Amino acid sequence: MKKIIFILAVFTVFVSCGKKETNSETTTASGLQASKFETTLDDGNKTHLYVMKNATGMEVCVTNIGGRIVSIWVPDKSGNFRDIVLGFDNIEQYIPVKTNFGAIIGRYGNRIAGGKMTLRNGATYRLDQNDGNNTLHGGLHGFHTRYFDIQQPDSATLICKYLSKNNEEGFPGDMLVTVTYSLTNDNALNIDYTAKANQTTVVNLTNHSYFNLSGDPNNTILDHTLFIDADNYTPTDKELIPPGVIAKTKGTPLDFTTPKSVGAQINDTTFEAIRFGHGYDHNFVLNKPGNILNLTAKLVCPASGIALEVYTTEPGLQLYTGNFLDGTNIGKKGIAYNFRTAICLETQHFPNSPNIPKFPSTELRPDSIYQTQTIYKFSVE
Repeated sequence: MKKIIFILAVFTVFVSCGKKETNSETTTASGLQASKFETTLDDGNKTHLYVMKNATGMEVCVTNIGGRIVSIWVPDKSGNFRDIVLGFDNIEQYIPVKTNFGAIIGRYGNRIAGGKMTLRNGATYRLDQNDGNNTLHGGLHGFHTRYFDIQQPDSATLICKYLSKNNEEGFPGDMLVTVTYSLTNDNALNIDYTAKANQTTVVNLTNHSYFNLSGDPNNTILDHTLFIDADNYTPTDKELIPPGVIAKTKGTPLDFTTPKSVGAQINDTTFEAIRFGHGYDHNFVLNKPGNILNLTAKLVCPASGIALEVYTTEPGLQLYTGNFLDGTNIGKKGIAYNFRTAICLETQHFPNSPNIPKFPSTELRPDSIYQTQTIYKFSVE
């Protein structure tokens, strides 16, 4: 009980410190109107649009629902700025939540088989099943649907906090989550994740930004060139659940150790993994060890020259190529988000790890702190 009181007290103190008030008349560099992100939710919480800027003109916008990245404004090879992530230009389209665009994902990113998990102490828990029989991205009301309290200590930093309650979507324990976004002057967006729980639970946090480095989602991402530093991946069944096998990427469409275009082999349905994923929707086992910040992937758009490098302390990376975008979501500037108009590079622990002991553990005990870091660094070529 003391631990629960402590976590609640910490969260209460944070909220009482005061939030940064936004100017509702502001129009961001990327064209977003702050007033369109201001509303009062049924629980009394107020939503805003928070803007980070650096000395070079890069801008990142975030809102409270899901702690979502709404826009990332970066220069192309000609010096013209472009917004290179999918999202909406008003808060109403984020409520009720039907997408993961730009969201903090938790309590567990990716899938857990059968909506059930067993911890190493033998305790078994039933989870919300929102992907057929399975749990995906923390359940129907995962972190992507939750209100994050956001504090802005300076123009280049946002601190997003959320207290996940015991038994939320079936997960045990109260867990206080802090996600810090910070923007550097070399055009890197640092994402630092920390979590503390009052009983043993699991946690696997990530960010679900959908990138299109052309800056125009009318284009697909099939011409983007991709490198992933991974000689192995985790094969799945038809429900995209890994049974625990680790397989080689060499000689398969999943081999990105030598850069190639995303579209080069994306339709090779003779390969089972491509057929099951309807394209790329796979977890890569990164070559370099976790807990050390390493370059793990690089994405380049030849038309714009914009390059994205991904650094992470995580052992895995989920590649997803917008295989289920179908034009029903009308995004910023009235653009319909169609099939394969975006790519996701989600740093993570492996899917279904709570049920596969040989995978890197995702358990968080009360005597430890969860800490991971991911960096999205932008440049031009």
